[in-house]
Amino acid sequence: MTSHDVIERIAYGEDAEILAAELNARLASLDLPGRLSAAAELGHAVFTTSLGIEDQVITAAIGTHRLPVEVSTLETGRLFKETVELISETEDRYDIAIRRFRPEQDDIDAYAEKYGLNGFYDSIEARHACCHVRKLIPLAKALAGAQVWVTGLRRGQSGNRASTPFAEYDAERDLIKVNPLADWDIETINAHVTSQDIPINPLHARGYPSIGCEPCTRAIKPGEPERAGRWWWEGDEKRECGLHVPENASQPIPASAPLASSIAR
Repeated sequence: MTSHDVIERIAYGEDAEILAAELNARLASLDLPGRLSAAAELGHAVFTTSLGIEDQVITAAIGTHRLPVEVSTLETGRLFKETVELISETEDRYDIAIRRFRPEQDDIDAYAEKYGLNGFYDSIEARHACCHVRKLIPLAKALAGAQVWVTGLRRGQSGNRASTPFAEYDAERDLIKVNPLADWDIETINAHVTSQDIPINPLHARGYPSIGCEPCTRAIKPGEPERAGRWWWEGDEKRECGLHVPENASQPIPASAPLASSIAR
């Protein structure tokens, strides 16, 4: 099947979920480069990296094997300096360009006026609104024109992600979402990073297995789940930012923020 055939099937809503199921079954027997190559065969593929350890494994595979997958990141404006520095280091190591997508200053200002710059500590509504401005709107720009979205989701990251497939149809964004590391556990990730000498965020060695924005991430305690350090002040163990698992279908949108649907293709 050519990428044109795939795009036709998705564009007309024809068997989109069946198409994803077919790919899901195919990817199970492939190695990481094979999974990424199969994803790229479907059309314009975009990998969005947070520069976490899983994402570094994927970026290394893309760069080492010169795979036709665009690499992008959401530079939220509140990232750890170690994360920002790793972007350039990764580009240099693998001779690739990582596209940066940033929030609009007008949206940040509107958020701060309504909630306060750090208002995300005060309520779930405010935290969702911040994630919307700094992550979801830039994500829509990063995925504009894409047929395939590659992510670093793994089943072992959290209970929310325990059933993560290798491929699925994302009806909200109208594309095929590919999770090539879905079945990799953290031990496999760590061993691969060591054997391939893949550059990773130094914060991982300081107790940060999952790294997001600096104000919203802390080191975890012994025995805590990998993502326990994200938005730790909230009591809900299923908390997410909305990139992969919507927390609330009615997430607030700042008045000045363009709707994601108006940015997407």
